[in-house]
Amino acid sequence: MGFGSYDESEQDAQSLDSEDVDPDEGLDTSEHEHDGGVDYEIGASNDELLDRLQDIKE
Repeated sequence: MGFGSYDESEQDAQSLDSEDVDPDEGLDTSEHEHDGGVDYEIGASNDELLDRLQDIKE
């Protein structure tokens, strides 16, 4: 199988038919919920970042 190609039988196996979903029950999406946070350490001041942005624009 080459780059960008796929097995069509696998593509069919991934589909979800809306007839299989009970409208009163719905889909359970809570399985993939994430309750967390993200912290960033930039390591530069705002002035340094703005100067760098100006350099990139030029």
